[in-house]
Amino acid sequence: MCGIAGFWRLGGDGGGGLRERVEAMSARLTHRGPDDGGSWHDAFAGIALAQRRLAVQDLSEAGHQPMHSACGRYVAVFNGEIYNHLELRERLAAQGVPVAWRGHSDTETLVACIVAWGIEETLRSCVGMFAFALWDRKRRELILARDRMGEKPLYYGWQGGTLLFGSELKALRAHPAFKASIDRNALALFLRHDCVPAPHTIYSGFFKLRAGHMLRIGLRNGRDAQQRPYWRYNDAVVSGGAAPFDGSDAEATDALEQRLSESIGTQLLSDVPLGAFLSGGIDSSTVVALMQARSRRPVKTFTIGFAEDGYDEAAHARAVAAHLGTDHTELYVRPEDALAVIPALPSIFCEPFADSSQIPTFLISQLARRTVTVALSGDGGDELFGGYNRYLAARTTWGKVQRLPLSSRRALAGVLRAVPPDAWDRLMARAKPLIPQRWHLASAGDKAHKLSEVLTLSSGEDYLLRLASCWQDPASVVAGAHEPATVLTNPAAWPRTGDLAQWMMAMDAQSYLPDDILVKVDRSAMANSLETRVPMLDHRVVEFALRMPLHLKIREGQGKWILRQVLHRYVPKELVERPKMGFALPMDDWLRGPLRDWAEALLDESRLRREGYFEPAPIREKWKEHLSGRRNWQRQLWTVLMFQGWLEENQGAS
Repeated sequence: MCGIAGFWRLGGDGGGGLRERVEAMSARLTHRGPDDGGSWHDAFAGIALAQRRLAVQDLSEAGHQPMHSACGRYVAVFNGEIYNHLELRERLAAQGVPVAWRGHSDTETLVACIVAWGIEETLRSCVGMFAFALWDRKRRELILARDRMGEKPLYYGWQGGTLLFGSELKALRAHPAFKASIDRNALALFLRHDCVPAPHTIYSGFFKLRAGHMLRIGLRNGRDAQQRPYWRYNDAVVSGGAAPFDGSDAEATDALEQRLSESIGTQLLSDVPLGAFLSGGIDSSTVVALMQARSRRPVKTFTIGFAEDGYDEAAHARAVAAHLGTDHTELYVRPEDALAVIPALPSIFCEPFADSSQIPTFLISQLARRTVTVALSGDGGDELFGGYNRYLAARTTWGKVQRLPLSSRRALAGVLRAVPPDAWDRLMARAKPLIPQRWHLASAGDKAHKLSEVLTLSSGEDYLLRLASCWQDPASVVAGAHEPATVLTNPAAWPRTGDLAQWMMAMDAQSYLPDDILVKVDRSAMANSLETRVPMLDHRVVEFALRMPLHLKIREGQGKWILRQVLHRYVPKELVERPKMGFALPMDDWLRGPLRDWAEALLDESRLRREGYFEPAPIREKWKEHLSGRRNWQRQLWTVLMFQGWLEENQGAS
């Protein structure tokens, strides 16, 4: 894992100081690559590239970057891992392509493949997670590319005639040409989604490269260059639907186990210590079980626990680890440990980010980094195999809701809203002994009020947008904002599926997964110089999952049915079958307690008016209701607080 940065003054003649400028950009990414750093520039062409290296494969000097092709035409800086790079070397040899290998790094393989096959064939051939910049000295052309699922980040933008690019915005900000202002429209998107969705960024004129896309910039197209896909999730959805898996349940389980095991096998390739996150849930337990099955030694696993009721999964992880025989490490986090992370969040995340599970993700990464350099995670299982509760609701609650007349739905919504959330919570606590465990709901009051909002919606698309939205009308909160269209609001970008739950899964895989989950994991881990790998997002696993009919994913009121069948071959049901908890924190109580003074200072009405980004009234109203305990507005307030903290950290760019 690494960090990359660079700039190109279009038309050449970069003048003096190219090395100093690009190395200043690279220095902002030292956390992503503390082991080595390198830079290269061509003053005549006006191009400069830099890389910070976290050495994982080929720890020798042969893995140093920027890396030049043997023919001298290409120069590359690379972030990530190409898991099948040894197979690609074999393919080159079988084709009679002469390569005098200098080492065994995947970056050298990438460059050799580009020389032999060109950029697009190489991208289609690579299995992995990556973001890279490639300079073609012959054509004077810059190519930026990102992996299919968006595991690794890449930002870019123009400042006058200079293109800036890098793994994080903080690197771009280090260039003296950077003068960007905050994009209020992107801020509105942030309030809706808890993150700034691609291709937008918090800065006007700067963009994220989309997952599965490349950008080819030459002297002719320059600023007009457009991102274009080399792989599209929606195409995989269509292909999967056209050729569904038609075997038995046992055959489907065998096939999925084989593909996951093969993916994990390729991701165990490492020259440094390797382990895995283990929450004790379905996804992480499956990854660890298959890792341990392939390992001659106990796999190192890591989990963190919390003392607060309803938030601790450490005991479940401990039981799974004991059954599998892993070398398990757990850390019980005190509230003060978690609270201590909050001041660092604006520097860890280079633009506003408000998924509060960023805190435990940072802490477990910090724990793992004490003994390993690489950790595998179970992310992606929910989106691929139907794990989120909203997919179940799409097949039950939503279908039933739509059969009711609108007048009846409105009346029921009124009843649900008439009971305060805290009263619903008390009612659920009393009812737990009388109802099945799968219906035990955390935050029942807030869920009841969310259901009241859903009851009056007219389409499944509106249903997902409502569930995915933090602030329901963010443009009314951000002064002067007009919310841009996103994947969720642009029908032209929607996948073609025959079922609402399948559609929601495909939408989440292209929005929530890359823009929230993978950003959270990448930044939290890289802040600790830890590489993370996500076996379920091997595109071959993804494409196979999209061939699976929905009844293999959602069955008998449970999601991830097929994934559970794989796991049950290794771990007894009773150790892993329990209600979904998630990676949550008691943020609602913390905002009323130890974080109250911090939050009050950031949400001060006069401060909000002076800064001019937010309309204070709706924010202050929610803050008062939250403090009173009448409502739990932790998610909405956290988005504002994370922007305010980020703004305080980055005032010079506003």
